[in-house]
Amino acid sequence: MLKIRIIPCLDVKDGRVVKGINFLNLKDAGDPVEQAQYYSKNGADEICFLDINASIENRSTMIGVVRKTAEKVFIPLTVGGGVSSINNIRSLLNAGADKVSINTAAILNEKFVYEASQRFGSQCIVGAVDAKKDDNDWIVYSHGGTKKTGINAIKWMRKLEDLGVGEILLTSMDKDGTKEGFDLRLLKKASEALSIPLIASGGVGKLSHFKDGVILGKANALLAASVFHFGEVSIQDVKDYLSKAEISVRND
Repeated sequence: MLKIRIIPCLDVKDGRVVKGINFLNLKDAGDPVEQAQYYSKNGADEICFLDINASIENRSTMIGVVRKTAEKVFIPLTVGGGVSSINNIRSLLNAGADKVSINTAAILNEKFVYEASQRFGSQCIVGAVDAKKDDNDWIVYSHGGTKKTGINAIKWMRKLEDLGVGEILLTSMDKDGTKEGFDLRLLKKASEALSIPLIASGGVGKLSHFKDGVILGKANALLAASVFHFGEVSIQDVKDYLSKAEISVRND
């Protein structure tokens, strides 16, 4: 079995790390380069940067922040937000990103995902999906969670896999920032539908939620933000807890 990855997510707005609830009411949580450096030194397996208003304002992602981070951080770095062209991807990879996540641009142009995975390799391309419960289904939202697409989330994730993404980053908008735990039903449905790794995001509030994400949600990697940013649990706390539950983690 592959070791479970623990990934702090840094949502970046106007050059600062922010965290909110259900994608709203954002609070300042620090400098992105300093935060990434701290996590790199304290056991993170990867770092995820999301420029949360890049797609809304139609800006390209913060190349400068990525470059500064890559100079100081030596674990895999995934960057998303406003990634909408082959040149965007090339610039981010050249600046030091290891992977890019594509969300809104994939919805607007499926061929872009296929072209990106062919050009740079599936291992570089992450399909990011923001999903919200709608009756008995989950629907995909775009533009930083502001636009309802009407697309079924499970079908869309399967489509992204077919288009060549190497993994899926799935965020539950209903659970995001609530600290109530992952949307386990959504995760399980997604993991059963996919044959590529699934990164769970949205809702972590305590250590048991991480275990639930693996055991009940069948996720391959666990992403969290506020519990790490505000010092409620450390990455080592999570790894120790999962190890005691006989879940394999990286402890280099």
